Amino acid sequence: MEKNSTVPQHVAIIMDGNGRWAKKRELKHIEGHKEGSKAVERTIKAAKKFGIKYITLYAFSTENWKRPKDEVDGLMCLLKNFLSENLEMIHKEGVKIKTIGRTSALPYPTRKTLLNAIEKTQNNTLGTVIIALNYGGRSEIVDAVKKIAQDVLDKKIKVNKIDESLFPKYLYDPEIPDPDLLIRTSGELRISNFLLWQISYSEIYVTDVLWPDFNEDELGKALESYKSRERRFGRR
Repeated sequence: MEKNSTVPQHVAIIMDGNGRWAKKRELKHIEGHKEGSKAVERTIKAAKKFGIKYITLYAFSTENWKRPKDEVDGLMCLLKNFLSENLEMIHKEGVKIKTIGRTSALPYPTRKTLLNAIEKTQNNTLGTVIIALNYGGRSEIVDAVKKIAQDVLDKKIKVNKIDESLFPKYLYDPEIPDPDLLIRTSGELRISNFLLWQISYSEIYVTDVLWPDFNEDELGKALESYKSRERRFGRR
């Protein structure tokens, strides 16, 4: 049996509850998202403090485009502002920024700011923050299948060579290790189309805490829960 590591190498987070946080306070949804961005800043710092090497944040899903236009516009602006305001802090922390998803569909100002952040931090080695934007687990798998199909047509690979070790090489970023721990805030018991291939054997931790209230202590509780697990990967 594989012993559990003291600290997970990769933590993925479904940041849920911004809207409910705002509603409880009779505020507009965007105010919840603003508070949520502060939780992102706290979590990035806490992850580095705990020794977590990779953290993936589910920031905007392929389904989120269905939300009211003013909320979507506000989210895109908020993301741009967050990156602009926190880039120096993230860079000084030695953290690299990466992204997964169909980011070409993002508004140009947001995409430009994101690409600038990725470029500036690309040589940092003390941690990696992956921002999932216009991301869906099903979309990622479909996009991977399309790339495999094209390589088969181009005779770069043979059909009988397609297996579970080859497939991940066609995901959005095959260099990112699978998450050891998946955290979901707000108490919802679903994975919401997030990293469907990668979380096959991830440990799952759900907290009732709404994302804007998430902090270092809450991340610590998740890590304590993780330490108590036996990771069997299908074995006895």
